[in-house]
Amino acid sequence: MAALRIGDTAPNFIAKTTEGEIMFHQWLGDSWGVLFSHPADFTPVCTTELGMVSKLKGEFEKRNVKVIGLSVDPLDSHFEWIKDINETQNTKMNFPMIADEDKYVATLYDMIHPNADDKLTVRSVFVIGPDKKVKLTLTYPASTGRDFFEILRAIDSLQLTATFSVATPVNWKDGDDCIIVNSISDEDAVKKFPKGFIKVKDYLRVTPQPNK
Repeated sequence: MAALRIGDTAPNFIAKTTEGEIMFHQWLGDSWGVLFSHPADFTPVCTTELGMVSKLKGEFEKRNVKVIGLSVDPLDSHFEWIKDINETQNTKMNFPMIADEDKYVATLYDMIHPNADDKLTVRSVFVIGPDKKVKLTLTYPASTGRDFFEILRAIDSLQLTATFSVATPVNWKDGDDCIIVNSISDEDAVKKFPKGFIKVKDYLRVTPQPNK
């Protein structure tokens, strides 16, 4: 099956999770979503990741984002693993994790890369908009833990650029200056961006973040 690309509709599915059975699109509702996979239960890097996402849940909620994890192990294994996560990461798991024993969701989202390991999922991340379209994908090898502060930063950019005619430059963080997209003329930019803009080049116009 072809890999999911940005702009594709995120496949819908029914799955068992640690918080009950869900239908994915219905569970997302009008929220943004982050679906992220783990190679297996009781793996050290994943334990730290799930603990960090639990600690950051308030940050995701502030952005109207629901988070959901996935591992190809069964529910009873997930529940045992959650005890370890809570203990070792000094947190309390506060979001659902999919039990994908038959690898249905992992296959649907192309999370298993046979050249890496045909039994385990890679560390996939999918950011999904309220329109159920894939907005961002990240794929890490099983050995490299993800940076969830970077994922929050990327969501800030996605949400900003979905609303305003701007793009975000390198290393941008919420509150920094933005770039006016090239489809907007200078004349329209004057109207759209009352804070003004600096024209560095015809194709590079910098303006303060419009919603700040």
